[in-house]
Amino acid sequence: MKIGEKFKFDETTKQYIHQKVHDFTHAEKYAKAASQTTGGIAGESRLIGTIPRALVNEWLKEAGVTWDDAEARQQVVKRKILSGDFDKFRVWKGTY
Repeated sequence: MKIGEKFKFDETTKQYIHQKVHDFTHAEKYAKAASQTTGGIAGESRLIGTIPRALVNEWLKEAGVTWDDAEARQQVVKRKILSGDFDKFRVWKGTY
């Protein structure tokens, strides 16, 4: 959830900077509750995790991938979610 944003003008680069501040605790709480109730399993389907769009956007920027490149986007999300750094967003703890 976005909790704030600022626009600044940098005099040295002559560019505007758009700074956003997010709070991802809601997604963490949802993932924890879903993990405790169903474990992310619904028949043959698995809910691997719940990742906020703003966080995925940052991952894609770091990797230099655009939103419209579906295959590369899936690889970036898979690599990040399986890395262990973002376990708080995982619901199903298996591998895929």
